[in-house]
Amino acid sequence: MFLGPGLRRGDVQPPPPVIPAEAGTDEHGGGKPREAVFLGPGLRRGDEIHSTTPRRGGEMTVLTGQDLPRDGEDLQGAALHGRLERTWGDAPGLWGWLTTTDHKRIGKRYVVTAMIFLVLGGLLALAMRMQLARPEAGLMTPDRYNQLFTMHGTTMMFLFAVPVMEAFAVYLVPLMIGTRNISFPRLNAFSYYMYVAGGILLWVAFLLNIGPDAGWFAYVPLSGPEFSPGKRTDIWAQMITFTEVAALAVAVELVATILKQRAPGMTLARMPLFVWGVLVTAFMVIFSMPSVALASGLLISDRLVGTHFYNQFEHGDPLLWQHLFWFFGHPEVYIIFLPGAGFVSQITETFCRRPVFAYPAMVLALVTIGLLAFGVWVHHMFATGLPRMGYAFYTAATMAVAIPSGVQIFCWIATIWDGRPRFQVPLLYVVAFIITFVIGGLSGVMQASVPIDLQVHDTYFIVAHFHYVLIGGAVFPLLGAITYWFPKFTGRMMGETLGKIGFWMIFLGFQVAFFPMHLLGMWGMPRRVYTYPTGMGWDEMNLLATLGSFILALGFLLFIVNAAKSLYLGRIAEPNPWDAPTLEWATASPPPQYNFAHIPVVTSRVPLWDNRNHLPVVTGLRVDDRELLLTTVMDARPDVREPSALPSIWPLWAALSTTCLFISSIFTPWAVVIGAFPVGAALIAWFWPKSGLSPEPVIE
Repeated sequence: MFLGPGLRRGDVQPPPPVIPAEAGTDEHGGGKPREAVFLGPGLRRGDEIHSTTPRRGGEMTVLTGQDLPRDGEDLQGAALHGRLERTWGDAPGLWGWLTTTDHKRIGKRYVVTAMIFLVLGGLLALAMRMQLARPEAGLMTPDRYNQLFTMHGTTMMFLFAVPVMEAFAVYLVPLMIGTRNISFPRLNAFSYYMYVAGGILLWVAFLLNIGPDAGWFAYVPLSGPEFSPGKRTDIWAQMITFTEVAALAVAVELVATILKQRAPGMTLARMPLFVWGVLVTAFMVIFSMPSVALASGLLISDRLVGTHFYNQFEHGDPLLWQHLFWFFGHPEVYIIFLPGAGFVSQITETFCRRPVFAYPAMVLALVTIGLLAFGVWVHHMFATGLPRMGYAFYTAATMAVAIPSGVQIFCWIATIWDGRPRFQVPLLYVVAFIITFVIGGLSGVMQASVPIDLQVHDTYFIVAHFHYVLIGGAVFPLLGAITYWFPKFTGRMMGETLGKIGFWMIFLGFQVAFFPMHLLGMWGMPRRVYTYPTGMGWDEMNLLATLGSFILALGFLLFIVNAAKSLYLGRIAEPNPWDAPTLEWATASPPPQYNFAHIPVVTSRVPLWDNRNHLPVVTGLRVDDRELLLTTVMDARPDVREPSALPSIWPLWAALSTTCLFISSIFTPWAVVIGAFPVGAALIAWFWPKSGLSPEPVIE
């Protein structure tokens, strides 16, 4: 039991009131709480507490329980729902849309924007496949092909794959851990605007025929000032800055949210595996993305200021770019994969109707992959002539990372084998993921062999390999996750029949499109070429790959049609239509703006299965102000009640001023100096202390 609010030092704490469990709640979870107890600021029975309100001049005034309206026995049902809606709701109209700090609204914007970039990147891929469908085709010039190739890779890696995984985390993690909003919600809004600005910058440049053309990896010296004059590479490098700022901001939010806002009782050993995957991913983003931000910053400096970080004739080193880029680039593969693995775990658990096999092994596998991912970047550089001693280490590390991945595969298979699987659309995507990712993983282990890597490094074998890993390891789980959580996002179910037809078109179309590329690579077809001569034996396989890509595209089109149709005509979803075990399904579909009327208490890894009729909750949070419950890192014991930031326009202004600074700096370094003033003004307004601070219990 937890202590009540409003006590002063020396008061005797009576036993907290316990409200008998009631059957059912209203549609927003606002009925009578089950096993509800009043919260104190993270204390145990017998501790001394007092609550204080910060006043101007530093004066502290003692509060009593009657001074602040809180959820509890006297405020339940529709009355509680109305108070929470007024407190957590956004302003109506455009102003509310621009100022919102609701993680669900921002998360859905992230998802929709990332899916738009997926469609755009896919259209570029179709155009490239049409060019390569037959030898010596002339559908586009070499320059246009280079732009398409660069834009496709950049869009997919920087504007789709990483952002969409973080987008799902922004929406789902607070719901899955039982809290009302994400940490630093204004930073969350700022990150989205920065992400959109970076994407618009890149695509507007492409439409103006000044899109980047040095590859999504922008190797120097090709991307340096000597070989890439103009602003194409500058735009690419600055786009990297936008996306890295956004990704780092979201990573910090997610780490803070997961470690400090879990529902009482949700120890680290009870977290859903998706949350574990997000936590490891967020730490990987924090440690890896500064590397690529530094790399792009040094490239901008070489191009615009005249430094020589990558100029070997002035004691720079072109290989420095590859080390910095791939120190981020290979962890990025697992930054994309680990949330996908979390999707697979949650879907498998729900549709096999049993907890995931060997939960501790799964957690250790996630953490191990996150650590080993930082030790394998050099296998991208085996062809650069590095010292032979280094080859042995990175070969071993590349092979070692397959072990925890294999552990996960076997645990998922064991869960399906030992469960009672329902092969609905989300689980079908899981099966497709397992098949495809295993193929991609086996071809990846082959790259650990230096002799094999030297032979196939610049061939279509590598194109096949990383598409099997990234589409198999990320896109298939993502499509399953969209189908699985669609009722939570929208309140409606996706169509099952159209979903299965779309699944088979996507799965078979992918295999037809990319499996022949293994053979093309083994037969010597180089990648990054806009055409090829006749008589090389590559004609039939290229035509087959192009046909497969169109089948794949039709499957995606059917998926989009199914989602759009279901959004308006789909069956209305109840709160937990899949009979899933995790907390996001304990609230309405879609959730109210405050997520939970009462914060749930977790007693197991599958709380909705173990507490089907009596999910315990806690009360005592304010209903007239946005207040979150913070818990301890390890055991999720209540720690303190923390105010949550109100909606604000200043994150948008900060993003707009930062965008002007970044874009202007492409043309003159003085923009950094001049642009710092509006950015600073926006940040000062953002963080300026406001009057009427929310009360926060303090422990002396």
